[in-house]
Amino acid sequence: MAIKLAELAVRYGCEVRGNPDTEVNRVGTLQGAAAGCIAFLANTGYRKYLGDTKASAVILSEKLANECPTDCLIADDPYLVYARVAADLYPQHEVKPGVHPSAVIGGNSTVPASCELAPGVVIGANVTLGENVSVGPNTVIGDYVSVGADTRFAANVSVYAHSVIGERCILHSGAVVGADGFGIAQSSQGWIKVPQLGRAVLGNDVELGALSSVDRGAIEDTLIGNGVKLDNLVQIGHNVVVGDHTVMASQAGVSGSTKVGARCVIGGKSGIAGHLDIADDVYLLGAAHVSKSITKPGMYSSVVTVEEVGVWRRIAARIKSLDKLAKRLAVVEKKVN
Repeated sequence: MAIKLAELAVRYGCEVRGNPDTEVNRVGTLQGAAAGCIAFLANTGYRKYLGDTKASAVILSEKLANECPTDCLIADDPYLVYARVAADLYPQHEVKPGVHPSAVIGGNSTVPASCELAPGVVIGANVTLGENVSVGPNTVIGDYVSVGADTRFAANVSVYAHSVIGERCILHSGAVVGADGFGIAQSSQGWIKVPQLGRAVLGNDVELGALSSVDRGAIEDTLIGNGVKLDNLVQIGHNVVVGDHTVMASQAGVSGSTKVGARCVIGGKSGIAGHLDIADDVYLLGAAHVSKSITKPGMYSSVVTVEEVGVWRRIAARIKSLDKLAKRLAVVEKKVN
């Protein structure tokens, strides 16, 4: 599939510098691209590769256009335009309607003729699938689940009973929706399981990465808003609410009953404790540890960055002495006052 730069410029509001009839048929990096490729420059750290690129075209900003040795598309947000161009050049999996003979469908379930059920799929009882849903091999969808139109399940996805999944969602391999949350009560005989009675509810255009998990609610529902994107290995605890268009990078986790606002960006390995409120438009840098609510939008971080081991040991020793220093300072301040 080849697309002319002129067509892309009209489609995405860009300006063409060079030949508008230049055609591109695949994407590439600045340093690895060849003829027919379109590359992009969004991070100035890669600017050094621009002058030698062999790409047929580059998507970049106005201020870098004069450095480009080839045709280019000038965009206010080069990475966003690249994402859209890449989606044009590499269309998603096309649904091939039909039910494989090995698939199992429970009673009273609705599976439109436009859906695709791959080998080994199990659909429980009273399930409702929307139009053009694609279910990958060995995926299991439990009883009373509702799935919106155009949603795609990769292989080996597990959706527990009573879960709700919106339209145009993407669930990658190993994703789990609606498993029990971590609900246990302590007794003199040991830990007692607390029944998890709520649902897991995903809005429209949600993407769950491989091996990510969204737990069902304990009593009320776990709610994932529209346009939320979760990377691989993300954990969402029971009764969590995630606002629209929030994204979380790999190994982030949100503990039970916390509310995360809209348009938040949660860095990889970040951990958010339970029963907190996170405002809209909060950015957590990687490995942030959140133990109290965040009430104002902004960028937040925690954890000391990596240091040579000798330096780190000195820092750690000084951290341990801070409490003693604080007490000594309080005594001095009292005397001064």
